[in-house]
Amino acid sequence: MMKQTGDLTLVKKMNTAIVLDAVLRYAPLSRAQISERTGLNKATVSSLVQDLIDSHLVADIGPGESSGGRKPNLLEFRSRSGYAVGIDLGVNYIRGILTDLEGSVVAERRITLRTQDADSVIAQLFDCIEALRSEIPACPYGMVGIGIGVPGLVNAEGTILFAPNLSWPEVPLRALAEERFGVPVTIDNEANAGAQGEQRYGAGRGIANQIYVSVGIGIGTGMILNKELYKGAGGFSGELGHLSIHADGKPCRCGNQGCWELYASENALLEQAAPLGYHDLDSLLDAARGGEAEVVALFAGIGEALGVGIANIVNVFNPDVVIVGNVMRRAEAWIGDAMQRTVARRALKHHRGKLSVLFAEQGEKSAVRGAAYYAISAFLAKMKGSGV
Repeated sequence: MMKQTGDLTLVKKMNTAIVLDAVLRYAPLSRAQISERTGLNKATVSSLVQDLIDSHLVADIGPGESSGGRKPNLLEFRSRSGYAVGIDLGVNYIRGILTDLEGSVVAERRITLRTQDADSVIAQLFDCIEALRSEIPACPYGMVGIGIGVPGLVNAEGTILFAPNLSWPEVPLRALAEERFGVPVTIDNEANAGAQGEQRYGAGRGIANQIYVSVGIGIGTGMILNKELYKGAGGFSGELGHLSIHADGKPCRCGNQGCWELYASENALLEQAAPLGYHDLDSLLDAARGGEAEVVALFAGIGEALGVGIANIVNVFNPDVVIVGNVMRRAEAWIGDAMQRTVARRALKHHRGKLSVLFAEQGEKSAVRGAAYYAISAFLAKMKGSGV
């Protein structure tokens, strides 16, 4: 008898997940339409819908259009029953957003970091999360979770193992954040978060094989293969910024030499621009808009170096699309042509056939949108698994 009870509980959880998925995908729709789409009988659907209404996840919004009989009541997902926080922790900035449960941004913050000291940065990170949490309106679930993208290797426990551009020791960031805020926290490499952000909300929607290239102080990559984020055997895939593009090139903080990010990142641009008297991306973009030939040439050089690395990625992975994001997305007008020409010249002909090299639709916000999505999807998975 106990076995049967256990089986019934499992069936209810599975059916709850099926009904909630139908609402998330197809709302507004009626109970009868859920039954048609899922194959579940109408009595089961009505019972599960009532559970979801009682749990504040679904709302009955009243009659819709009639197809000849009594107008059916329509259901929609209550996206404002809880909120998620997404964080993109950069080397020289923290970007944070507050989203509803459909990922729509309702508040955002950006902090410029003047230090890379771990304790100081984490204090500012937590202040940012606290500020976003304070903007959550009254709702049943409050802050449902936090997602954080970081520029380095992260293990399954949410500990940052290696972040060469931050020079951090091992930092158990998930444990620290969960202790402070009391909600589930997901930590991932920021390029993986960016890949998720573009797949969910941007240029990667509906594309099976895509490589997201995050070009900031360093270069990170997130790989979505067959619609799934590829993490590698140890969970540490995507460090393609440390591909060597010069066998005897400059030494890198990662221990390798000639790494791609030494020649194609924001840091590379700033190093090359310093002798010309420029020390930040904003002033370089202003100069390029003003037609400063030396600056335009610098950007073209970065575009070419980006193209070299992207061609290597294309030759290895044969993706449908490569998406370039993070702060260098702002320089699209001055790096785009050189990058595209270099990819066309260097990538294998058959790999170029259906390839698109695009700039991120979410601009600098790909990673922060993906980080918030981690928190949303973890919450929804928990609600589906609980049988509500």
